[in-house]
Amino acid sequence: MDINDFPLPEELKPLVDFHGHFCPGVLIGWRASNLALKLLGMSRDRDEEMVAVTENDACGVDAVQFILGCTFGKGNLHFRDYGKQAFTVFRRSDGKGVRLVLNAPERELTREESAARLLEEADEVLFTVGEPKEPMPEKAVIRKSGVCALCGERAMETRLLSLPDGRTVCIPCSGT
Repeated sequence: MDINDFPLPEELKPLVDFHGHFCPGVLIGWRASNLALKLLGMSRDRDEEMVAVTENDACGVDAVQFILGCTFGKGNLHFRDYGKQAFTVFRRSDGKGVRLVLNAPERELTREESAARLLEEADEVLFTVGEPKEPMPEKAVIRKSGVCALCGERAMETRLLSLPDGRTVCIPCSGT
C-alpha cells in the first residue's frame, strides 16, 4: 500500500488539507498535540492560554498549529532547532507543562508501517512523557519598528543593530 492510499480517519482530513499531504510526520504532531491537550485538560487555544515549544521544524509542527492553535503569529509557538521529535506544551494559567518525546520504533519502518504505528499504538508506547526542560516562554510583546539606514526597510527595533558610525541597520545589512 502506498502512503497516499492509506485509509485516513475522518478527523484527520482537515489537518491533512491544512498541511497539504498525508505523511507520518503530521501524525506525530497530531498524536503529540492530542496527548498534550488530554494531559493538560485543555482544548484548542483561544487567546494564548497555552504555549508550545517544538524542537523541530518538520511536518508535525503544522499539526501543533492546527490542533493546539499555537502559532508564530500569536507568539505562543516557539521553535528550537534541535532536530528532535519533541514537543513541550504549557498551560499559562498555572504554568503546568508537559514534554512529549516520540519513542523510536524497535526497527526502521517504511512510511506505511510508520503511519500504521502512529495510528494504532497507545500513547504510552509512542511517547515518553516528562516535565518541561525549559521555563515557559513569556507572552509575546508587540515591539516598535525602526528603519534600516542602509536598505530602508522596517524591522523590529530589537532586531536592529548599531554600527560604529551610529547608523542603525537590520541584521542582513549588518553583515552578521
